[in-house]
Amino acid sequence: MASTSSSTPAPAPPAQKATKTKTTTSKAPTPALEPFSDPTTPGEKKVLQSFDHAHFSAYSPSAVESSWYQWWEKSGFFQPQSQPRAGSSDSPFVIPLPPPNVTGALHCGHALANTIQDTLVRWHRMRGIPTLWVPGCDHAGISTQSVVEKMLWKKEKKTRLELGRDAFTKLVWDWKDEYHQRINNAQRLMGGSMDWSREAFTMDTNCTRATMEAFCTLHDEGLIYRSDRLVNWCTNLQTALSSLEVENKDIPGRTLLDVPGYDRKVAFGEMTYFRYPVEGTDLFVEVATTRPETMLGDTGIAVHPDDKRHAHLVGKYARHPFTNRLLKIVADSYVDPELGTGAVKLTPAHDYNDYQLGKRHGLDFINILNGDGTMNENAGPSFAGQKRFDCRYQVVEELTKLGLFVKKESHAMTIPLCEKTRDVIEPLMKKQWWVKMEDMAAEGLKAVNDGKIKIAPETAQRSYQRWLSSINDWCISRQLWWGHRIPAYHVILENQETSEEDDNSHWIVGRTLDEAQEKAASAFPGKKFRLEQDPDCLDTWFSSGLWPMATLGWPAKTPDFERFFPTSLLETGWDIMFFWVARMVMLSLKLTGSVPFKEVYCHSLIRDSEGRKMSKSLGNVIDPLDIIRGIELETLHAKLRTGNLKDTEIARAAKYQKTAFPSGIPECGADALRFTLLSYTTGGGDINFDIKVMAAYRRFCNKIWQASKYVMGRLPENFKPVTHLDVAALSTPEKWILHRMNTAVRDLNEALENREFSKATQVAHRFFYDELCDVFIEHSKSLLTEGTASEQDNVQQTLYRALDVALRLLHPFMPFITEELWQRLPRAPYENETSIPLSIMLSPFPTPDNSLNFPAEAEAYELSLQCTRAIRSLAAEYNIKNGGVAFIKAADEASSASITPQTASIKTLCGKALAELSLLGPGDAVPTGCAVFVLTNNIILLLQVADVISDVDVAIKKLQVKLQKKQVVVKKQHDLIGRDGFDKSSEVVQAAEREKLDEANTAVNNYERTIEEFEKLKLKA
Repeated sequence: MASTSSSTPAPAPPAQKATKTKTTTSKAPTPALEPFSDPTTPGEKKVLQSFDHAHFSAYSPSAVESSWYQWWEKSGFFQPQSQPRAGSSDSPFVIPLPPPNVTGALHCGHALANTIQDTLVRWHRMRGIPTLWVPGCDHAGISTQSVVEKMLWKKEKKTRLELGRDAFTKLVWDWKDEYHQRINNAQRLMGGSMDWSREAFTMDTNCTRATMEAFCTLHDEGLIYRSDRLVNWCTNLQTALSSLEVENKDIPGRTLLDVPGYDRKVAFGEMTYFRYPVEGTDLFVEVATTRPETMLGDTGIAVHPDDKRHAHLVGKYARHPFTNRLLKIVADSYVDPELGTGAVKLTPAHDYNDYQLGKRHGLDFINILNGDGTMNENAGPSFAGQKRFDCRYQVVEELTKLGLFVKKESHAMTIPLCEKTRDVIEPLMKKQWWVKMEDMAAEGLKAVNDGKIKIAPETAQRSYQRWLSSINDWCISRQLWWGHRIPAYHVILENQETSEEDDNSHWIVGRTLDEAQEKAASAFPGKKFRLEQDPDCLDTWFSSGLWPMATLGWPAKTPDFERFFPTSLLETGWDIMFFWVARMVMLSLKLTGSVPFKEVYCHSLIRDSEGRKMSKSLGNVIDPLDIIRGIELETLHAKLRTGNLKDTEIARAAKYQKTAFPSGIPECGADALRFTLLSYTTGGGDINFDIKVMAAYRRFCNKIWQASKYVMGRLPENFKPVTHLDVAALSTPEKWILHRMNTAVRDLNEALENREFSKATQVAHRFFYDELCDVFIEHSKSLLTEGTASEQDNVQQTLYRALDVALRLLHPFMPFITEELWQRLPRAPYENETSIPLSIMLSPFPTPDNSLNFPAEAEAYELSLQCTRAIRSLAAEYNIKNGGVAFIKAADEASSASITPQTASIKTLCGKALAELSLLGPGDAVPTGCAVFVLTNNIILLLQVADVISDVDVAIKKLQVKLQKKQVVVKKQHDLIGRDGFDKSSEVVQAAEREKLDEANTAVNNYERTIEEFEKLKLKA
């Protein structure tokens, strides 16, 4: 499997003040759809409670997120609607949801994917574009059958063979119905605005019809064929697997591993050396293998053509000591003469490399394994019936008895394991159905190279191109009972002695049994026959490969197919680029003549906080519902015991949970979960997900709640928002916040357009938290109590406009809290709209407004904010909380003129920490005893600290220590930024590292200047 770049942690949210909001954990997750029940008639809008209500006085995710979803869904808001708006297009935006496997609960990977998709869906919907998000589930043949088989054995100690195909299939359908509903409910809880009226399932009527149509069409065109070739075989599941279901485990040498079906661990990572006698001579040829049991299927030996040690053996035969088979000795440049003995035993029916050499040199292909992993009659009477790894030990024993065993050595190797059962995969010859891929792959490559499909990030596109450039034919048979049964029928003629398949067998393909009967009758006129349908099922990826078209009605030309196909975007994980995305492209091009989607965005994979892949056995898989609702540690432990984990795995998983979640997981809500996941999404490497980061965004939700509550509380009862602000009458701070708002609107739209999700969350967070709350709301407080009527009206209208826009900007990320608060705002029709939207999700997404650009006023006010932050920083460093005395020193008249109008605002924003603020002109002396903050070359801030310094020498020494530390940081950052490859890192990383350098340089400058001032204080003393 391909890998992406190195893991990257989430960008930490900006430092936030602690709030008094208490987060608690629930005693246990509840299966109900909504974590908070509101007595609302289904389909009616949620009843808005007063901020004084017990559930709404402080931010409560469960209270806020209740009932809105039912209202949205019942009202039909998720269905595509045309709402023409300025700059919008009537061309629809369509996303097919990558169908989650119907095997159990969703995980954080699903939550990330759904959040990205829902963000784009809500953004497009608010822009007036007809928007459709098609939901559904995948039957997940192998995964679901494996889970249900384990459950059946655990509960009833029965196998599916004992139950029978019909009864077992019914059991799986019951499982599917239960877990399908759980998955859908989880997606509702996460706020996914899918159009549930168009929900699909890969085994529903239309998807099944599409699957049969695709198979028969490809077969009739000669692209599907039946052949006896090597497949990845799981002896535990007794089915062929795709490469996706195989996990390659690297071991450094001799290692004991648990293998299903064996009481003791089996040794791997050993190179066994033994000799074959050369026929007609007294010579021997020594070979080496890590799988000694496979020697029972050897049919040849290969050496390098230039290897002089073995040149005399080429063309001769070795004699097999157990089967008496003759093994042809051939020369092939594939052989590495430096590896092992330089002579390679060839088992063409049980090794992918040997398969190719066997074809090249005309060797026999002898299968020695039964499907259950026991040896068959071809292994010889001494070994037939034995389990393969028991046979491994006996082969070595028998070779030793014959004097043919040489030695064993520890040897690093890769073990292929079944992802579902941890069984060791065996390459096995099986008659299977295959799809010819070469021509279809060429068309899939051309579609991307011609720009018909855009794939991001670039690493994913390169992987796509690399895989399609060297593709092999696709095995689509699976020996399963759960899935689409292959529509191929073995023709058994009347006088045929057996129905066993051989090289002369006849197969008929039909969309239905009736069609197959007609085809067979035409192929064998006048003959009596019966049809036996192939018992195998199709690879799940075959039906899933039809998903974008089948969900919209294909093969029929339905209105949905005509209107919404091809779809706009597919959002998925990079790890299934080859297995799903590429196959959708190839099948769609072949069967419809069109690409299935115009854009593919691949998100990163989520790992735990330690960078490990999430796995149930490790206990690090996080259920997003546990984050939304909160869960206690003991309940997390209890969930481990409800699955199919072994006792040892449960103990290990519980230990990790105790470390990662010592107090359980606090209730965070869907909005905080979504915002956190998006903040990680930089388009770079995999994500190391830390639950602690969630707490910061839970506090951000509380900040949104409290700030909105404050603004609404300061609006008069008869307040009416104006469509057009009288900007001429606004003050500099009001123009500044509108300018910053307009900048945020522009930047956030651009970020979403460019799929820069982390950047989009940063823009939204900065505007709401740093600019609206920390600056403008603080600025507004004195005006709302002491300002004139005109000043109060201006600040109220500005506050309203900023809050309304902020909520609409945040809505695609945080749908619940923004709907709850937006519904509480006094409203009027938006500009160019004739009516008030029923929901924030139907309101217009903010777009830049040139009339709200005030660059000069914004620059002036930014200067005052920088001064405020500088004084606050000095006050915090010297622990001055009240009554501070500060000075602003301007080096020239221009600087003095620019800062003079802002002094009152600076003092206000500094709060209680500052009692006096004076402006010093170019000719004024700098007071002694001040700490210094150098803002620009022409402006410095000074805070009187002489009274809080008891010993000047000690204070200077402390500053010198801080100075040295910051100088080290400056050098480190310079080295980092100057390092080769730094410019190839993400823009987010580059900006963060340069910001660290700027902060360190500023600190160095400040400490040096302050030391100078303290030295003057010593002289004065």
